[in-house]
Amino acid sequence: MERTGTILRGREFDPVEGRVVIDDDGRIEAIEETPVESDDIVLPAFVNAHTHIGDSIAKEAGGGLSLEELVAPPDGLKHRLLRAASRDDLVSAMERSLGYMQRAGTAACLDFREGGVEGVRMLEAAAGGREIDALSFARGSVDAMRAGDGFGASGANDASFEAERTATREAGKPFGIHAGEVDESDINPALDLEPDFLVHMVHPKPVHLDRVADSEIPIVVCPRSNLVTDVGLSPYEDLNERTTLALGTDNVMLNSPSMFREMEFLAKLSELPAAEILRMATINGAEIADLEYGLLEPGREARLLVLDGDSDNLAGARDPVRAVVRRAGVDDVREVVYGSDADDESASQLS
Repeated sequence: MERTGTILRGREFDPVEGRVVIDDDGRIEAIEETPVESDDIVLPAFVNAHTHIGDSIAKEAGGGLSLEELVAPPDGLKHRLLRAASRDDLVSAMERSLGYMQRAGTAACLDFREGGVEGVRMLEAAAGGREIDALSFARGSVDAMRAGDGFGASGANDASFEAERTATREAGKPFGIHAGEVDESDINPALDLEPDFLVHMVHPKPVHLDRVADSEIPIVVCPRSNLVTDVGLSPYEDLNERTTLALGTDNVMLNSPSMFREMEFLAKLSELPAAEILRMATINGAEIADLEYGLLEPGREARLLVLDGDSDNLAGARDPVRAVVRRAGVDDVREVVYGSDADDESASQLS
């Protein structure tokens, strides 16, 4: 099986005209450069590196509240609404957000999971039957981490998390933690835990930037969320000079889980090159979670996003990478290909 068009190949997203050949095991067998009769743009499907999709029951709730009033555990508005909702309502709302993400080209999300073991089970139920990989970075207990895919700590000012960090390392799973979202006070304690990745880093000081450079800990940035909560914006260029950045959409309560919107927003408020932002939305998030996709090269699992390059929005684009990052949207998505289902129209076509 194959997909044809302008293929954004490898880590640099070199645009080549040709075809992606997918073997029966759902892996990329070859990328062949050859003339084809297709205007499609073929790129890696997105990896949303930070979400809270439990908030899907409360979209646009809490207008005008501070970040602490909105999401601080245990009694921020979000947590009160989560406690008040039924399991069925929570699962149904998450199902709809996952469906939207899948239609919008996302192959995986790294979800910081509230609710302990039961929260992990609810995300599993919501993702059941879908192709998108919904990974639980559980919080609340070591047992929740063991039931899920890793640990997602709220922040070093909330607790020490030393026992959870040790247990997560022993389990061979990734440990992530929020840091520097409101101010710099929790950055050094977070770095002391030697996490596998940090989230936000809006307020690093020079000493923190030096520590990040020395440790090479990846950072997930969430620009739209940070703007909505009025905490500021991360120093994207400074961080990018020092470590690997990935991109996340954060709370569904505050933003749609659209990587298209997140990329466009970041592209238009920063000096980061379009190719770097596309790496943040694909390769870099995949590597944080040790996923086998995120880029197009032989041997990788085939998780592909196919855009209609002849849509009214994309027709005439001179630079396909800039067009994907700065202007493409869900209406331009022709297909999302999930590995061995690439020959199954019912699985790969958007519905």
